[in-house]
Amino acid sequence: MKKTYKILLSLVITGAVFTSCHDDLNVDPSIDPDSFTEENVFATAEDAKGALAKLYASLALTGQSGPAGQPDITGIDEGTSQYSRMLFNLNELTTDNAVIGWGDPGLPNLHEMSWDASNDFSTAMYYRLAQEVSFCNSFISNAEQLTENPEVATYIAEARFLRAFAYFNLIDFYGDVPLVTAVSTELPLQNSRTEIFLFVEAELLEIQDQLKESQANEYGRVDRVAAWALLSKLYLNAEVWTGEQLYTEAVTYANKVIQSSYSINTTDANQNGNAYDELFLADNNSNGAQNEFIFALNFDGNQSRTYGGTTFLIHAAIGGNMDPAVYGVNGGWDGIRTTSALVSKFASSISASNGDGYPVAWNDGRAMFHTDGQAYEINTIANTFTDGYAVSKFKNVDSQGNPGSDAGGEFTDTDLPLIRLAEIYLTYAEAVVRGGAGGDVNTAASLINQLRSRAYGNSSGNIAAGDVTLNFILDERARELYWEGQRRTDLIRYGYYTGTSYLWPFKGGVKNGTSVDNYRVLFPLPSNILSINSNLTQNTGY
Repeated sequence: MKKTYKILLSLVITGAVFTSCHDDLNVDPSIDPDSFTEENVFATAEDAKGALAKLYASLALTGQSGPAGQPDITGIDEGTSQYSRMLFNLNELTTDNAVIGWGDPGLPNLHEMSWDASNDFSTAMYYRLAQEVSFCNSFISNAEQLTENPEVATYIAEARFLRAFAYFNLIDFYGDVPLVTAVSTELPLQNSRTEIFLFVEAELLEIQDQLKESQANEYGRVDRVAAWALLSKLYLNAEVWTGEQLYTEAVTYANKVIQSSYSINTTDANQNGNAYDELFLADNNSNGAQNEFIFALNFDGNQSRTYGGTTFLIHAAIGGNMDPAVYGVNGGWDGIRTTSALVSKFASSISASNGDGYPVAWNDGRAMFHTDGQAYEINTIANTFTDGYAVSKFKNVDSQGNPGSDAGGEFTDTDLPLIRLAEIYLTYAEAVVRGGAGGDVNTAASLINQLRSRAYGNSSGNIAAGDVTLNFILDERARELYWEGQRRTDLIRYGYYTGTSYLWPFKGGVKNGTSVDNYRVLFPLPSNILSINSNLTQNTGY
């Protein structure tokens, strides 16, 4: 199934389905830059399926010629513009989870939390998401001409999910944005965060039964469980985004996910006593991890190449004395590593320390850090990869240690989960502790212990129901989900992202961390968007 999906992606990027170009960043979300609005573009259901692949590919890839050339978005390095790479930049680099040593304009501002409305990375993310909305709108309009085919009706439901997912991201990052559901050349009005929240909710509720049943779709395509999972995430953040507590609803939909056919991966195919690492290997589409992945981006070192995705997460995390061959790639980019704040979340499971008293081994298998030659604390971020522990979580080798399919070792096969079942276990627990009805703390503890038993390889790390507090859950989310694009959203929900409640190394650009103004909980609307569309009002503080 993964092969079939990736062949569809390769058809898209070579132009066999249709071609795409996004001439510049100066477009608004209602303008579709693609040829896919042409009449009769979908003559058959098979045509529609090919075009549907572009909607998925728009999140995984960056253009029409593989890793570089004919980009969907210009004005920024093409590899940098890939969705999950920017998700890492905005949701991990701006937190305690990561720093980066590169000096690309606008990049140091992310971990310093000093970005402005012309920041290349927050701008490109806005356009990537707006483009996804545009692609989905165009697809839905064309596919509706073929609704006599029941399979096409499923394709439309998938497109509506992807559009809802894009808007979920837009209100998380930017707050009030235009709500556009049809292709138009008119400048859109600005909608409130609450209005778009309600739109996303309504879309997911309507399409849940139109999507295929749990795990009945091809790998890499969403089913109704993805709609339930995104609803649970939406409701968990409702109080921040709309001012209304919807934790009972978060429990309800998390429960539906938990009771589905998806399962936590416990397969230890490489016999190293750690089933957790199977989630982030090159064969995670088939080693058991796929049963935990509710929504994932598919990558293939030969058929779907990008300098974003896991190619970025693996190469950029290698430096110092790390051996790239161990990670299945041809070299490191000496870029991203973590702070002592993340490492300290594993303090209770330390099994060995170095001569300076810093941890170098842990009983918790999720503590996947390269410590040899690396300093525990960061003194200098720029051009000093050995300051801070490196992260060895993602690898381009399979469960038997074989490298990925790209013989050159440049591009990776490792798929990237955007939503996996473990996250929904933690969503359930948090919603229960925050007062959501329909669940209980004993079940929450049991679910968390499934994750911790996998991480420890036994029950030695298990907790009691009385340990399930909000701060414990936040730390457990850090341990389970670091570098998966969740951290900024989590810290905002807890009130720890700005201000002085929680400081981490180089927060606010200061070595020991400093207070950051509360308006930083939102990124600014891109300055060039505001110059085009006078209907839009900039976020406070920018």
